[in-house]
Amino acid sequence: MALPNPVIIVPGITATNLRDEYPISPETVWSVLSKDYTRISLHPDNCRYEVNEPARIQPDNIMSIAYNELAEELRYNLREKEDKPVPVYPFAYDWRQPLDLIEEQLALFIDEVIERTKLMRNYVKDGYTGNPKVNLVGHSMGGLVIAGYMQSAGKSCKVAKVVTLATPFKGSYEAVIKVTTGTANLGVSSPSSRERESARVTPALYHLLPSCPGLIVDPKLPQKNLYDPSLWQRSIYQTLEEYVRLYAVNSKNPKQQAEELFNALLSSASKHRDKVESFTLKNAGLSSNDWLAVVGVNTETRVRLKIVTTPKGPDFEFSSSDRSNKWDSNNVEEKKLTGDGTVPFEGAVPSFLKPENLVCITPDDFGYWELQDKIISKAAGFHGMIPNMNMIHRLIVRHFTGRKDYHGNTWGRSVPGVAKDKWQPPMELDYKE
Repeated sequence: MALPNPVIIVPGITATNLRDEYPISPETVWSVLSKDYTRISLHPDNCRYEVNEPARIQPDNIMSIAYNELAEELRYNLREKEDKPVPVYPFAYDWRQPLDLIEEQLALFIDEVIERTKLMRNYVKDGYTGNPKVNLVGHSMGGLVIAGYMQSAGKSCKVAKVVTLATPFKGSYEAVIKVTTGTANLGVSSPSSRERESARVTPALYHLLPSCPGLIVDPKLPQKNLYDPSLWQRSIYQTLEEYVRLYAVNSKNPKQQAEELFNALLSSASKHRDKVESFTLKNAGLSSNDWLAVVGVNTETRVRLKIVTTPKGPDFEFSSSDRSNKWDSNNVEEKKLTGDGTVPFEGAVPSFLKPENLVCITPDDFGYWELQDKIISKAAGFHGMIPNMNMIHRLIVRHFTGRKDYHGNTWGRSVPGVAKDKWQPPMELDYKE
């Protein structure tokens, strides 16, 4: 059997530690235990750089709480012999940046991983150098980075197989709350209202805005999506206007500059969403059997957002009733009102796969001995803990190796509306109701 391709893990938003390399001894400015919003906030004149210069914020390592177990399990189980290791690389990136920029960095990293793998004796003997490729695992926003990279690269992309876990292909309503209030169920960190100012100048966050069903717009307002600036409440502009006044190099017209900044952030994110929506497996040289898309369900998730008209303009009406979990419903459309706690079901469905190709998982899929992960999942959210699930590790290994499962250790569920006999995941799996 041929050796599995080297693997790259692409984490989600906020899940890479950041460090400031301007000091002679680099200082951590973002980690599980330390979050310096003042130092990671971006400049209104150029969102690629920090507002408080001089600085040089760079990605450090990906967060071990979410991905260490995944990486170690893949490294151990993908290999067949001790002396034939299969490389599993974490791809740390600056999750604040526009996804197009991150995709360019991923392309370079893929080339690096391939060149390094060509130096491994077991891979050279296996003929890897003839047509070198990698396999990718993307969690949450990491899956959007992968899809965007592959759309740009087309058939020249050097990817054989892909796994995406809880990826918001059509966005998440939590992104709206993050931009509006600074608190939301995004990433692996606890929400804080201190994030609001920083969030509003974070380009990547706008790439997560929802384009899935659930947006309820007052008939008096333009019936458009959230990439239209006219649907946003004025408080966003007012905060950005003050931000520009305080930090722009030249703040002669803060109001106009704030509007231009906000419009540019929305426009860039909209173009990227269109790019992902236009992606097809065929154009990347892949088939549906090459992409395992895992969707988290059976967790209360925000599935709708109402925008109302007020004398001051549009206003987001956030309500606890907009969070729903109807997974146990017998009605197909109602059953879709669920998610993984962060990404609604309909936000996790990619355009380039058929519904019958998707694999749904629930918190009940944590094993008996995964008590700690179950507890963390309940406290921190199912979305962030999906990469830690043992069954997910087994699914990925099977997908990348083609191994059979003779003991029923891998399973899944079809999406609402797809019968058991119509379910077509990329590998044979036990079916759970």
